[in-house]
Amino acid sequence: MAMSSGGRADDEPMMDMNTTPLIDVLLVLLIMFIITIPIQSHAVKVDLPQPDNRPQDNIDPQKNKISINAQGQTLWNGSPVDEVTLTQYLDQTVAMSPQPELHFQPDATARYEVVDGVLAIIKRANVTKLGFVGNEQYRGDF
Repeated sequence: MAMSSGGRADDEPMMDMNTTPLIDVLLVLLIMFIITIPIQSHAVKVDLPQPDNRPQDNIDPQKNKISINAQGQTLWNGSPVDEVTLTQYLDQTVAMSPQPELHFQPDATARYEVVDGVLAIIKRANVTKLGFVGNEQYRGDF
């Protein structure tokens, strides 16, 4: 009772190539290639600016207010700012510990695009303590 494997007779030559030695050789070559790669040892020294942790006069360590008036002008604690300055102020407040509260008060007649743009800047700055001011006056409208 002889066992046949794969349905072929014992006198037929094996037609399949044994790929195990080939894979072994390729793995050895890969390991040798990885070992011979030179390690990157050069570096470029760059003098980075040191952060100024002092809060500026325009930034309150407790709470700050962003308002948008009817003309679409953005105000930081009552003084007009552009998008770049607003981003700088927000980055400085996010770096403070503890992070100060940010109150957002858009005018009811302000354009939606301006309000949405300021909210996008606030979101990109990763502000975590954000509150909307003035919503209580519209409570009966909804």
